[in-house]
Amino acid sequence: CAWSIERPPGDTAGCTFCHTSSEERCSTCHQRHQFDPAVARHSEQCKACHWGKDHRDWEAYDISIHGVAYQVNKWNPTEFDFSKKLSDADYVGPTCQYCHVRGGHHNVQRLSTVYTSMGMSNADRGAPLWKEKRDTWVSVCDDCHSPRFARENLQAMDEACKDAGLKYTETFKVAENLMLDGMGEPMPKDLAPDWSGQHIWS
Repeated sequence: CAWSIERPPGDTAGCTFCHTSSEERCSTCHQRHQFDPAVARHSEQCKACHWGKDHRDWEAYDISIHGVAYQVNKWNPTEFDFSKKLSDADYVGPTCQYCHVRGGHHNVQRLSTVYTSMGMSNADRGAPLWKEKRDTWVSVCDDCHSPRFARENLQAMDEACKDAGLKYTETFKVAENLMLDGMGEPMPKDLAPDWSGQHIWS
């Protein structure tokens, strides 16, 4: 985002790693020095960009039940045979690519989830687009789960997002009140617990 340009380098390091170069090229997912589809089918390929404090996609996947199934089985070719095309894949658990590049289609956003940044915004706003995306997501989940299970989890995530939105609003109200009470002044740099003194409040 344009507003990020003026932020301290520490805040934007994760952004510039990916966004200073073209995102629409083969070497984004296929390593330049090992342009092998079998390598590109590993979830770690996505980790290069989809991680960090502003979009914790890798972290969320890695600690999920799907990520754990991947981590403990990824070296077992009977559970994850990366030599097979995605359209023929029968993994013991989903990789990022299995769901988002389903069948080997290269348009990742075509089968993106309905939540941005792993649940940071509530997607069910009633518009036909959202129903279509949710139905698509259920169609991906029902490779392994029942459609009812997928829909129930979507509803649970909606409720979690609504709750998180309320907590987010409450947190900003607390910060606003601290500012109004004169307690929100920046901490002196020599007392700040980090070396840069950025974004540290008393």
